[in-house]
Order: sequence, then C-alpha cells, then structure tokens
Amino acid sequence: MRHLLSIRDLTTADVERILALSEEPAPRVLQDKGVALYFEKPSSRTRNSMEMATAQLGGHPVYIQPAELGIGTRESVADVTHTLACYHAIIAGRVFDHGLLEEMTRVNAAPILNMLSATDHPLQALADLLTVKQVIGRLEGVRIAFIGEGNNVSRSLAEACALVGAEFAIASPEGFGLGNAPDGRQFSDPAEAVEGTDIIYTDVWVSMGDEDSEERRALFEPYKVNEALMALSPNARFLHCLPAHRGEEVTAPVIDGPLSAVWRQAENRMHTARGAMLWMLEQD
Repeated sequence: MRHLLSIRDLTTADVERILALSEEPAPRVLQDKGVALYFEKPSSRTRNSMEMATAQLGGHPVYIQPAELGIGTRESVADVTHTLACYHAIIAGRVFDHGLLEEMTRVNAAPILNMLSATDHPLQALADLLTVKQVIGRLEGVRIAFIGEGNNVSRSLAEACALVGAEFAIASPEGFGLGNAPDGRQFSDPAEAVEGTDIIYTDVWVSMGDEDSEERRALFEPYKVNEALMALSPNARFLHCLPAHRGEEVTAPVIDGPLSAVWRQAENRMHTARGAMLWMLEQD
C-alpha cells in the first residue's frame, strides 16, 4: 500500500512516474469509488484540484470537516481511519499536525495522501516541478530561487529538486531559513539567490496559523519580489503557490506580468493530484 505524506516518501523514479501520469489522459480507475478529503484548514486550490482530479478518475470526492469526525476526541484516529477505509479508496488530509497523518498510515487500511501539513506540502512541490518542466523544458540543471520563509512549501520543493537534479536556493531573514537547504545555497541577500536563476518563487509572509505582526512584515520587506529583483535574472519565470498578497511578498507587475506562470502552476495542482493518486493506486 502506497502512502504519500512527503516528498521523502518518493524516489526519483516515483517523481518521474507521477509527472508522466499527470500529463496522460485520465483513466477511470476510481469508478464508483470514493476519496475522503479531510480539511482542518480551508483551501480553494486544494479542495477544487482534489475534487476535480477525483472526478476525472471517475471517483466521488467527499469533503469532511473536523467537527464531523471528532478525530482523536469522539473517536480514535485508528477507528476513524478504519471507518473511512470502508467507503473510500484513498484518504486525504489537510492538517495542522503531520503526526496525525503518520498515525493514519500505521493503520494501513487505505492509502493516505497529505494535502498539506505543518511540515510538508508534497502536492504543491509536484505541481511546481510539472510547471518548471513545462515552462523551462527540463528539470535537471534548472536553478530555482525561493525568496521567503523556510516553510512546508519551500522544504518540499527543496527535497523535490534534489530528486530531479534541479538546483535549489533560498533567501530568508535570519532565523527563518531552511535547515535542509544545500550547503552554500542559503542566503540572506535575495539578490545573491536569484543571480543566474531560471525560476524565482515566493510565498506569503504570514502563513495560515502563523502570528501576524508588523515586526514580521518589516523583517520580510527586503524580500519582496519586485521588478528590480526580477531584473537581476531577466529570463527567469515567476512562481507563487498562492494565495498572493500583491504589494507585500510580490508586486502586481511581477505576478501579473508576462514572465509569471502562476496560473499554469495553479492548474497543475489538479493534474499532479491526479498523477499522485494514480501512482498511489498502482501495484508495486
């Protein structure tokens, strides 16, 4: 049984297989089957992409909120997992605590898919890779610069880049970097990170559930992706996992400009969700 909780669950061959499946016609492997979509955090892209990917595979998505399950309170994690597995071919969770997903995998009643946790966002990283492959034409040797916090998005992307031979760099304020960035590829100066890069990527300064403060915004202000930063690598394409706050982490001329690929990236969330589920259902 295949679970997908993080990029660390994948090999290079697995990533290549998922990306290939993402661009193939959708087989109806989920005909008359359900996919449980458990959401502790709301999301427009994750819900819509997962529901449509499930429908394209012939399945029926069921959106579930925490109050409906009482997982860990009204009923144990194991019992909830066993129950959902009675109805669904895949159980997907968008959760705060990554450990909840790990506990569900130990039940081994159905494949578990991470739609986002505090530490990992594998579906976003897969969509990012597919987008880079489409707009640059390759993955190996591509240079990607992430400007902002070392969070679940940047961590998963860094791990995905390592699997496919892409170069990953991150520029963050002191104390907000990424512990697993390759040696020499973690910067405090955004200009150093973007030099000679193919992709410039950013995310919101304040993620869902994080503390919002004026001090935090002031700290990240030098990390705004604007026209001057993009000009340091004039052929670089721009990516953002969305939602975006124009005027904060990115300026409108950048995200809405001709070098932005954010809408292709958003659409690819659906395609790679489909590819990931197909990979999970394949027999080893």
